[in-house]
Amino acid sequence: MPSGKIMRVAILISGRGSNMAALLRAAAVPGYPAAIALVLSNRADAAGLAVAQAAGVPTAVVESRPFKADRDGFERAMEAEFARHGIELVALAGFMRVLTEGFVARWHDRMVNIHPSLLPSFKGLDTHARALAAGVKLHGCTVHLVRPGVDEGPILAQAAVPVLPGDDEAALAARVLEQEHALYPAALAWLAAGQVRLQGDVAVVTAPGATGALANPLPAPAPLPTTAA
Repeated sequence: MPSGKIMRVAILISGRGSNMAALLRAAAVPGYPAAIALVLSNRADAAGLAVAQAAGVPTAVVESRPFKADRDGFERAMEAEFARHGIELVALAGFMRVLTEGFVARWHDRMVNIHPSLLPSFKGLDTHARALAAGVKLHGCTVHLVRPGVDEGPILAQAAVPVLPGDDEAALAARVLEQEHALYPAALAWLAAGQVRLQGDVAVVTAPGATGALANPLPAPAPLPTTAA
């Protein structure tokens, strides 16, 4: 993808679209290398559609339920919308459909996803509850290129947050979501600007100053206990 070109992006959602909203805000800033040209949902009642419409972004609905026995037909209907809007990149933002290998192959290295865990840990659903149950000390989110396996593909960026004493699922999810809203726009910008190259299954970000991983600072350590001399 040539540097300097503004890439046309479709965001796929199924619900409220909070990460979609973060991408819309980023794309509205002059100099951002991607334009959100379409927000598409597989559900007509997705709250994120109204958010996109309020921002002046074209929207489309391709209901997945009528295509229950025809996944390829569903994806071809989505791609017809992509063609109408000149889409070059696809960003998944809470899109609750498993995509076929054929669709993933057609959008190879042109489709990204954000997942609320530090992949490869906790693929799939209920990531925050599973992280708490496992007793991990760091949790977070990952932006990756999409491959046929669920939540698989070369990692572009990660953000880590501490798991704090007393955390419940809601508190941990809120801390991770804040980082998602910062991480996804950065990773999409790198991809749109042609600043991602692959070495086998490893993505290397070549953007100036980018490391490919972003991490929150940990809380200040508690003072060490003192002992009497």
